[in-house]
Amino acid sequence: MVLPVWMGWKPWDAQIWESEEMAMRLKLTKEERDWVLYDVGNSAFTLLVATIMPIYFNYLADLGGLSSVDYVAYWGYAASVATLIVAVAGPVFGTLADTKGFKKPIFLVTVVLGAAGCISLGLAKQWLVFLVIYVIAKVGFSGSLIFYDSMLADVTDEERMDDVSSQGYAWGYIGSCVPFVACLGVVLGADAIGITMETAMAAAFGIVAVWWVVMSFPLVKGYRQKHYVERREHAVRESFVRLGRTFCNVRKEKKIFVFLLAFFFYIDGVYTIIDMATAYGSALGLNSTGLLLAFLMTQVVAFPFAILFGKLAQKYAAEKLILVCIAAYFGIAVFAMFMSTQMHFWILAFFVGMFQGGIQALSRSYFAKIIPSSQSGEYFGLLDICGKGASFMGTAVVSLISQLTGNVNMGVGMIAVMFLIGICLFGAAVKTEGEPQKGGRHAAGN
Repeated sequence: MVLPVWMGWKPWDAQIWESEEMAMRLKLTKEERDWVLYDVGNSAFTLLVATIMPIYFNYLADLGGLSSVDYVAYWGYAASVATLIVAVAGPVFGTLADTKGFKKPIFLVTVVLGAAGCISLGLAKQWLVFLVIYVIAKVGFSGSLIFYDSMLADVTDEERMDDVSSQGYAWGYIGSCVPFVACLGVVLGADAIGITMETAMAAAFGIVAVWWVVMSFPLVKGYRQKHYVERREHAVRESFVRLGRTFCNVRKEKKIFVFLLAFFFYIDGVYTIIDMATAYGSALGLNSTGLLLAFLMTQVVAFPFAILFGKLAQKYAAEKLILVCIAAYFGIAVFAMFMSTQMHFWILAFFVGMFQGGIQALSRSYFAKIIPSSQSGEYFGLLDICGKGASFMGTAVVSLISQLTGNVNMGVGMIAVMFLIGICLFGAAVKTEGEPQKGGRHAAGN
């Protein structure tokens, strides 16, 4: 199944999901559909990073004489550098993007940077050059998500946020399978086609970059910033002032502050598993084709479960569902410590698919409900500090422990500790007094 064809999408006029029957079933407005479609586009890069890209880096690392332990470590260090850059720059640009008329242009710049980096990866023939370009592409990708997530308050209302956020992740998972299958066919069929591994990978990177850019067209064309801060002189300097003010205020908002601490720890494990699962499996000597197919299964499993969590959030408190997801991930991390066979990896992939969409989507919508909408860029920039800072710590810790002990399993075991801390802190956040800031959901211009 091919998503654009399912939805009657015509790239030349950006008419997405013309089928009234499908639109009614999904109950999405045009603005919500445009927003969801970007998840379909950027998720292709996420899947590429989690699957084919580490395997190709392993290929380049072998040519460069790196050991399996060093291969995992350097891949982790590169991911950590990228996340650190975004964690530092994200809040500043997020605050600037809250200014009237700024969010869409800055979002577009990050998309172009990420897509250009993705294409350029196919030109790298040496492992260090590959890692440098990967950092650039990952910075563009991660930066775009700050502005994309903060757009949620502009495209939907508070009552629909859980469902719309979950729809974004769900369609992102299943939609990203389209370019992934195409890339998989090119890479695995390189010999049959009569092309080299390098040429096949260049084609794969190109497919993903084009898919990503094309799927971003509707959001770029149709997005309107409804919640914003009025433009003032010296907008850049003013953004630093507002950011400093937000840093001070967030410590007084106990519910937001404790949630950010909890998010830092539990999302650490989620992002680290996403960033390093294939590298970990490859280091254990698992079959590359089996790893890729297992990740394809993860995407397929994640689709219905992400939608399910969105629907469950209409009947049960999102806080309880997030706690269920964190507890499940703790079990997944413990299981990963003892993983040694291909079947173990398939089991791991299935359970990750069950909870991956739920924990990310509900965390995003839950946070959007408890912050002022006119400052969504600032606050999502802070959330990104926690997410990217955690990812930096997670990948760095796994890499460091793996190198010090010479045992990859020991490094992976550290992830479980993060989930355990996350459960405790999130429970405290839920009990902390503080209602969703409806009064903070300012209209445009206020």
